[in-house]
Amino acid sequence: MEKDKENHEVDSDYNNSNCKREKIQQKEGKSLDIASNNQKEEEEIKERIIERMVDKNQNTPHKTKQDAKQYSVLPSIENRTIYDLQTLLSQRQDMLESVLYKRYQYNTSIKRGQDFLLNHVDSKLSLVVMYADLVGSTKMSMALPVERMAKIIKVFSHELSSVVESYDGFVLKYVGDAVIAFFPSGFNKYLACDTAFQCANSMINVIENGINPILEKDKDNYPKLAVKIGIDEGENLVILYGYDKSAPIDLIGYPMNVAAKMTSLTGPNKITVGNNVYKLLHPTIQPYFQKMKMKEGTEWKYIELDTNLPYKVYTTR
Repeated sequence: MEKDKENHEVDSDYNNSNCKREKIQQKEGKSLDIASNNQKEEEEIKERIIERMVDKNQNTPHKTKQDAKQYSVLPSIENRTIYDLQTLLSQRQDMLESVLYKRYQYNTSIKRGQDFLLNHVDSKLSLVVMYADLVGSTKMSMALPVERMAKIIKVFSHELSSVVESYDGFVLKYVGDAVIAFFPSGFNKYLACDTAFQCANSMINVIENGINPILEKDKDNYPKLAVKIGIDEGENLVILYGYDKSAPIDLIGYPMNVAAKMTSLTGPNKITVGNNVYKLLHPTIQPYFQKMKMKEGTEWKYIELDTNLPYKVYTTR
């Protein structure tokens, strides 16, 4: 009996050890499966990021009904800009009218952009740079009273700055009647270029359908406003003019110079982009552009750094 009891206890211990071993193996198997699944998910995410990290259903204009049908799950860029414009008008129409009668003062600040650049002083950043310039400001300044011209500049700069921030961009500075903004592109150049185009498109809509109707209603007969926009992409040096954090921070680089020059060649309510931007734009956005033909006598000294050929620029049709 005692031997049978001992044998039973040995068998029981053996079975228990087998059960424990099986449970451990099952847990290890599950852990391996979970790890494998996690790895697969990470690889899929990386592939999506590499491919574009831009939702093809969203934020892209459609030139044909077939394109619109293909990307009909989410709103197209036309629908998005109209929605943004309606939201902007509903929130700000009263404010714009108040500006014209001195009941409201804009608080346009570049602090957000300066704070971002402060973390990158004395280094190079990949950025999409945007110049948005008020058309005909020189003639307006000669024809309009000082107070009226000041109001136009304030309305123009504040509303365009608000559009930039709504697209998660940063205002760098204001130069006369121009708003200079940037979009970090180091993580994903495709996304940054598409976003900059959408932002520029919304700026034009805000000018045409938001600001001008309010100016036209005013008894002082304000002129219609228009904007011309230049966009380029590349590395820029972040420089702090001073020794403390309160000193102004600026960007210096080839894209800044190209974007400024392109803007001077751009027509009213048109968008011009450099080749660095054009080749990264979504295929459904590129048909909105055509290669810019330089007029005779136009000085264009900018070149492709890789080929030493003249740098190509494209403007909206």
